[in-house]
Amino acid sequence: MKQERFVALHSREWDSLQSWLSALDRQPRRTLRQEQTLDFAASYRRLCHHLALARGRGYSHEVTERLQRIVQQGHRVLYRPPAPRWHRVAGFLVAGFPRLVRAQWRCMAAAAALFYLPALFILVLMQLRPELAHTLFSSAQLAQFEKMYDPANALIGRSSGTDLQMFGYYVMNNVGIAFRTFASGLFFGVGAIYVLGANGVLIGGVAGHLTAIGYGGPFWRFVVGHSAFELSALVIAGGAGLQLGLTLLAPGRQRRGPALVAAGWVGAQLALGAFAMLLVAAFIEAYWSSIAALPDALKFGSGALLWVLVLGWLWRGGRAGAHGA
Repeated sequence: MKQERFVALHSREWDSLQSWLSALDRQPRRTLRQEQTLDFAASYRRLCHHLALARGRGYSHEVTERLQRIVQQGHRVLYRPPAPRWHRVAGFLVAGFPRLVRAQWRCMAAAAALFYLPALFILVLMQLRPELAHTLFSSAQLAQFEKMYDPANALIGRSSGTDLQMFGYYVMNNVGIAFRTFASGLFFGVGAIYVLGANGVLIGGVAGHLTAIGYGGPFWRFVVGHSAFELSALVIAGGAGLQLGLTLLAPGRQRRGPALVAAGWVGAQLALGAFAMLLVAAFIEAYWSSIAALPDALKFGSGALLWVLVLGWLWRGGRAGAHGA
């Protein structure tokens, strides 16, 4: 093949790879996603083959030198040391996790419906029929809720315990609920459906009862701060559980065993991201949510801002730089 035709056939691919490598050189700590790594490896192999062909056919020094420069750039990327562990974790939480959530959007949407619809239904229903609270909760439980959210309480949402103690309690309680929601998906998704619905009824019942008796102000001021992280994490854990259940029911073209292993790996990553969100929620709940003296504008304004940030992160996180080599 003549040099002119060879260059015309492959020049665009060389330019694209060189532009991508140059952009990567400007961001040395950038972590490559798995699909980017695979695409780059295939492109790099083709480039090395093109260089060997150019040398073997005696093409001009200009062509071989151009290919050699790109090969050297690619070699630095291919054999550079891996990013530090903390950097890989941060990269996953900032970009990889929200991409994974979006990739499973159908399960996430189903989990959100299973959780929020019962919660909203019970919340509204209890404004019309407050006596239903005694059907959902015992008298002792209702008394405890009323004590925790009594407007006269200096610390809303809890009756005792230091901030640190409550942080530990919230971590154990919330992570336990999320883990059960995720793991119950192994029962063909039925367990995840039940746990999501039951938690929706429980949270809607508490909110509905307290609102109906006039304690809604302290309750909503308490939950608005940490709800963005906590409720979103619960839905994501539920979506991960549903994904496991659907894989068991319909593994597709794969055998059920390998399909479940692959789905389990995806689910485990989703669950880990949800647990990280619950740590943030527990910190906010222990050190911020319980402060009753803060003005409503600050409480509700910060809560709204956190909802915008969390939803924006899940919707946009990891989209930048998605089009690589």
